[in-house]
Amino acid sequence: MEWFETLKRRARVLFNRSRIEREMDEEMRFHVEMEIEELKRRGMSPEEARRQAFLRFGGVERHKEEGRNARGIRLLVDLGQDLRFALRMLRKNPGFTAVTMLTLALGIGATTAIFSVVDGVLLKPLPYAEPDRLVQVLQKNSPTNQWPLSVVDYQAIEAQQRSFDHLAGLNRGRAILTGGDQPERIRVGYVTADWFNTLGIQPAEGRGFRAGEDSPGAEPVAVISHTFRERHFGRDADAVGRTITLDGVDFVVVGVLPPGLGSVAGWRAEVWPALELQTPSRRGPFFIQTIGRLANGVTMQDAAQDLAGISERIFPLWAETFQDSEARLTPFSLQERMIGNVGNELLLLLGAVGFVLLIAVANVANLQLARATAREREVAVRTSMGATRGRLVRQLLVESTTLAILGGVVGLVLAGVALDALLSLGPQLPRIEEVGLDVRALSFAAATTLISGVLFGLAPLAHGTAKDLATPLRSGARAGSEGKRSRTLRGALVTAEFALALPLLAGAALLFASLERLNGVDHGIETEGVLTARVTLPPNRYPDAAAITRYWQRALPELAAAPGIAAVGISSALPPDNPGMTNNFDLVDRPVPEGTSQPVAPWILASPGFLDALGIRLIRGRLPDEADAAGDLPVVAVSERWADRFYPGEEVIGRQVYSGGNRTTPVTVVGVVTDVKYLGLDSADDGAVYMSYASTGWRSLNLFMRSEGAPPTAAQLRAQFDVLDPEVPVTELQMLSDQLSASVARPRYWATLVGIFALVGVTLAAVGIYGVLSYFVSRQTRDIGVRMALGADASSVRRMVVRRGMGQAALGLAAGVAAALFLTRWLDSLLFQISPTDPMTLGVVTIALIAVALVACYWPARRATKVDPVRALSEE
Repeated sequence: MEWFETLKRRARVLFNRSRIEREMDEEMRFHVEMEIEELKRRGMSPEEARRQAFLRFGGVERHKEEGRNARGIRLLVDLGQDLRFALRMLRKNPGFTAVTMLTLALGIGATTAIFSVVDGVLLKPLPYAEPDRLVQVLQKNSPTNQWPLSVVDYQAIEAQQRSFDHLAGLNRGRAILTGGDQPERIRVGYVTADWFNTLGIQPAEGRGFRAGEDSPGAEPVAVISHTFRERHFGRDADAVGRTITLDGVDFVVVGVLPPGLGSVAGWRAEVWPALELQTPSRRGPFFIQTIGRLANGVTMQDAAQDLAGISERIFPLWAETFQDSEARLTPFSLQERMIGNVGNELLLLLGAVGFVLLIAVANVANLQLARATAREREVAVRTSMGATRGRLVRQLLVESTTLAILGGVVGLVLAGVALDALLSLGPQLPRIEEVGLDVRALSFAAATTLISGVLFGLAPLAHGTAKDLATPLRSGARAGSEGKRSRTLRGALVTAEFALALPLLAGAALLFASLERLNGVDHGIETEGVLTARVTLPPNRYPDAAAITRYWQRALPELAAAPGIAAVGISSALPPDNPGMTNNFDLVDRPVPEGTSQPVAPWILASPGFLDALGIRLIRGRLPDEADAAGDLPVVAVSERWADRFYPGEEVIGRQVYSGGNRTTPVTVVGVVTDVKYLGLDSADDGAVYMSYASTGWRSLNLFMRSEGAPPTAAQLRAQFDVLDPEVPVTELQMLSDQLSASVARPRYWATLVGIFALVGVTLAAVGIYGVLSYFVSRQTRDIGVRMALGADASSVRRMVVRRGMGQAALGLAAGVAAALFLTRWLDSLLFQISPTDPMTLGVVTIALIAVALVACYWPARRATKVDPVRALSEE
């Protein structure tokens, strides 16, 4: 350590001005002395002459600079010494270090992982040029009812708008890719020519679309994703100019998107063909996702007024096919539309993990307070040797930040693992490809680490600095007693932990209760032994409804004849949360008032076998079949809820309905079936309408096969379809029970995550109260020994310890209940059939935490009864 002592001596010397002057080189000293003599001859006093000479030749500046350097050197030396001392203390207490690091790592790691998701999904701007100018245009007739545009709407905006520099439309869909070993059903995005220009995306290879390439009759062209290019053409192959076949149509590849661009405007597609919009015959269907780029100087309000004027102009022209005078074309922020309601869920998760971090920091602060009492003698020694309070505070902060940094490093490892689990096991989130441990996430982790270190590092200051140095310095004396401020802060930290844990646990309990109610909803179908698959008929081989009907009339009997198959059917819907299609309609005998929006219901295209396969019962009447589709009068069946809503207490069979704006050919109700959930288990839908699949010529339908034994494997099903037509792709094989489980995947995921965080928070709170009482018992050994020597029994000692701990927990629980009544209201949109302030849930959670606190208090209380009075007194 000789170099260290030399460095300190040098630092002290630099503070001495006379020494600085003596070390000036001879040339500088000569010039200074000459200047002093000259100033004296001019009548200046010796002191003033000396000062002016130093100012002229930089002596004062040199003195100040060397003084600053000396202070900097001294600070670095002291910090280095503090750091070495901190590391030595951490090595000396491996148990304390390990527990503290793990506690901080859990809090920092979980918080960083959740922040990474929140940042990638909510906070980062969209990865497009000037994303704040991008809007999505929707139809809207109420605050909650919004839907895409029709061809009429899109073309009217394109022709009349004055608010956008660019406007483009997207039709999301799937197409059959042929040309490989097996036909594939891939995700595609049919877009108008200005799509990529609107978003400011330039292809990495080739070009985007040119004007007119989306016009009817133009040569079919497409832009492909980078991943599709590598999978289909190879990593090094030139894809531009090659041809791909989608639904029997050859598209020329004109461009390849940049690597890493997984989705565009919220839709992940492999191929982006040009969308050719045909001349519309009615204002519907509504399928175009429309995006616009606001012109410079145009606000969202300006665009809203512009679009409202277009709505008012086109409504009278199409009133016969779209009867809703309240609907308006409305702009929305593209980023907000892409995020949807997942933002509330992510903020809830960030709040929950923030509570866990606060509980973890409170726990570590309690540990630091305990160590502060045990280190009284060390502090007294350092104070007696001249250490100031500021010097001691700096030492504490160096120790705490060192410990926090070590915990933060471990936390980053845990954050990486947790983030992979969050993204792979959870629901598909918007902008998922932008989530990762990037610079922003690492900066957040660093800031969280340092703030946590400072917070629990300052906690020991409540213990104060010993004013009486004699007692702690006495050889063999036990550590000093805990001060009132320290005891109060330790109790307050435990109270805060329980106050934070209760709303966290209450939120988790509410989410699980909501999930239980959701799982208990009557979905109206039997899922046992039902296999589903998606079957899509290529349009080049099955160009019309008649060809599609002939295929299924041949396929369904052959599939049903396979061994072990009890029922086979097809449908456009996949219950419980995919209706396939919803349709507006009007009752012939009870039309809605003019200008009022028509009701909407799931419109299910199905074969009779679909109802048999899912256990949907016919209540009265009959089911539509292929023969009805070939007749002149279309017929439908309706669900019981639909009949009760529109014809309560009346016979519904024989009633007629106008479908989809068609006012010339009504459909007739011929049957009533049991209710099925098609819009989600949490929906309050008002029934469904069933029509024969042969009525419309849908090419992509869901197949349902009920098996009496083991369902057919993918290979067996593929072999059956190869016999029928090898060019028909069969995809998305799954059991219907798995589909039902997947329909509640999102609420189950959020409930599980919040539940995990709540469990961690409650565990940390229990550890906190256990640690406080254990420390209390260790510090009160002599007092407990005296009580027991004077005749106190074990039960009274236990009550004393438990009463102390439960008093702190009770205060925390009272504050926690009040906080829960306020905070759980944020869960309202995520709950199903349960109030966010449900008294039963809050009561159960409070009782559970009381039980946890009692268990945590019992063991220190039990240990207190094991104190030997004789030994405790003799040791004193």
